[in-house]
Amino acid sequence: MISKEFFLALDELEELKGISKDKVIESLETALTIACKKNYGEASNIVVKIFPEKCAIRVYICKTVVETVETPEKEISLEDARQIKKSYKLGDEVLTEIDPRGFGRIAAQNARQVIMNSLHQAEKDVTFSQYMDKENELLIGVVSRVKDDGTIYVEIGKNQMEGVLTVQEQIPGERYRAGDRIKVLVKRVRDGAGGTQVMLSRASFMFIKRLFENEVPEIRADIVQIKSIVREAGFRTKMAVYSTDPEIDAVGACVGNKGARVNAIVSEIGGEKIDIIPWSSDILDYIARALSPAKVLIVQADEDNKEAKVVVPDEKLSLAIGKEGQNARLAAKLTGWKIDVKSYTAAMQSGMFDDIKNTDEDE
Repeated sequence: MISKEFFLALDELEELKGISKDKVIESLETALTIACKKNYGEASNIVVKIFPEKCAIRVYICKTVVETVETPEKEISLEDARQIKKSYKLGDEVLTEIDPRGFGRIAAQNARQVIMNSLHQAEKDVTFSQYMDKENELLIGVVSRVKDDGTIYVEIGKNQMEGVLTVQEQIPGERYRAGDRIKVLVKRVRDGAGGTQVMLSRASFMFIKRLFENEVPEIRADIVQIKSIVREAGFRTKMAVYSTDPEIDAVGACVGNKGARVNAIVSEIGGEKIDIIPWSSDILDYIARALSPAKVLIVQADEDNKEAKVVVPDEKLSLAIGKEGQNARLAAKLTGWKIDVKSYTAAMQSGMFDDIKNTDEDE
C-alpha cells in the first residue's frame, strides 16, 4: 500500500513547509488505526508497519493464538491459526494484512479527516515555533493588503506568513499600499484557535533599537551598549548609550560619519527626532543629559524618592519641557526618575537657590 509518489510528496512537504515526515506518517498511522477499528471492532489490535526502503506502509490485524477464544477481535484459536501456518503455537501472534481500500466510504472519510486535521495541527506547530524564535527580531516583508480600518497585513518569512500591523503599532502619518516593502519588528506571536497570529510593530522602542543594532557595528560587537531607550512613535526617541572602550565615542558611533548612520534610521522612521545621549552613572549628570537638547543649569536630586528638580535658562524652558511636556516626559522615562523642570526665574522666586546658598554656608 502507498506509492513511491507519496513518500516523495512527504519529502517535498518537509522541505517547503517544514512539516516533519515522521509527523505525517504518524498521523497516517492514527487515521488507518481508527478506520480499521471502525471496520473490525474497537477492540481490534491494529498494527501499522512502515517500510521506507520499499516506499510502503502495511496494515495488519494482530490476534493472539489461544486455546479458547473469548475476544474474537483480539484472539484466534490454535486450530484456525494452524490453517494459516502449521508452526503456530499457543501465545503466538498472527498478523493478517488488511487492504484499507476495501473500507467503506464513511471509514475512508474519517481517515482522511484525521490526516487533514493532523497536517493542519503540524503546520500550526511549525509556524508557531518558527515565529516564536523571531520575537523582537527585525524582518523585511511585503504589504499584502490594507484594511479600511488601517490595519496592514504583511507577508513575512519564506512561507509568506501574513503578519498583522495594527494602527496602534504603526508610525503616525505613514501610508502603505499593497506591494510595498516594509521593515517590521515581530512584537508578539500568539497561538489561537484560528492558527498562529504574528503581531508586528514599527512603533515599539525595540524597533528603533534593532535598527541601530543593524546600522552600528560597534553595537553588534557590544562595544557600544544601549543602556536605555524610550520612544513616542512619530515624534521623538531618546536613547542613552555607553562605550566599553574609552577610545570609542558611543554617541559618535551611533551618529556616524557626517550623521550617515542616524540619518538612515531617521529616514526609515519618517523624520522622527532621535536624541542620543551619553549614559552616566552620575544621576545628576544623567538627568541633565536626558533633557537634551535643552541646556541644564542645576539638578537637585532626592535619591530616596527618585525625584529631581531641574533648573534651565528661562529661554530654554519650553525646549526642556517640549511640546505637550514630551521632552521632560521622555527624560523621566529614560532615567526612571520623576523630573520637575523650572526656569531660572521661577526657581529664584520659589527660594530654591536660597536652599542651595544655606547649604553652602553651613559647609
